[in-house]
Amino acid sequence: MNGMHMPIFESSSGHLQHKPKAKASSTAKAGGNHGMDMSTMQGVSAPFAARSSDYSDGYGYGPMPGMEMPDNPVIAMLLLDRLEYVHARDGGNGVAIDGEAWYGKNFNKLWLKFEGEHADGQLQDLRAEALWSHAIATYWNTQLGVRHDFGVGPERTWAAFGIEGLAPWWFQTEATLYVGPSGRTAARVSVEYEGRLTQRLILQPELEANAYGKNDPRRGIGSGLSDARAGLRLRYEIRREFAPYVGVEWLQRFAQTADFARAQGQSAGDLRWVVGFRIWY
Repeated sequence: MNGMHMPIFESSSGHLQHKPKAKASSTAKAGGNHGMDMSTMQGVSAPFAARSSDYSDGYGYGPMPGMEMPDNPVIAMLLLDRLEYVHARDGGNGVAIDGEAWYGKNFNKLWLKFEGEHADGQLQDLRAEALWSHAIATYWNTQLGVRHDFGVGPERTWAAFGIEGLAPWWFQTEATLYVGPSGRTAARVSVEYEGRLTQRLILQPELEANAYGKNDPRRGIGSGLSDARAGLRLRYEIRREFAPYVGVEWLQRFAQTADFARAQGQSAGDLRWVVGFRIWY
């Protein structure tokens, strides 16, 4: 009602009592939590006894050690990108493998790469490489090491230097140059892409080409562009670490390499169906 003041009550020992209104200044001096004026805190120096959060004043850590998170750990991985049965149109059925393993830290790693094929009861070809990999950019590494070729014909050893990484639009790219005894040179380029159709279904196209500086008839290799392989594989990731797949691949030999193949009863080009699995650990 106008002109009337309502008394303020509080409960104390079960009795209702009138409570006089306290002044704001006395409340602030009393250190109450309500009604404090914080405006005077701006620009005021901290009390002498206040501690800096950046200075421990001689106090060390307690008995529990502090947490540590290494930003450059030692890590390792083994990847069998292709372990497959190959059904060739010309009848050269066999087993093929393509994989790699690496061990090291973020900037420097030891890489092992291998790719080969076993058919007609014998090892046809196997390329094995041991490389030191050094990061030069966010997605790119240089690789320096040695390559050794096994299989039909005499074994060959090469010094290897290349670059490997993730090109724009997520193309995994490798380009390597090789130098061997007797003036032998070679080059290898491969590009692959992983198109994720669903969370578990991945379509993987791949293209690889090899070139050599001189003829090597004992291994069935001609100079220039020797061979190229284009493949398309569809895999289903039962688990991220394990994925069976099916696919198709076209192998094409060129120039003198094609002539060497024909002399052995093989065709210059061959369509091959593959089934296998991809596994990593």
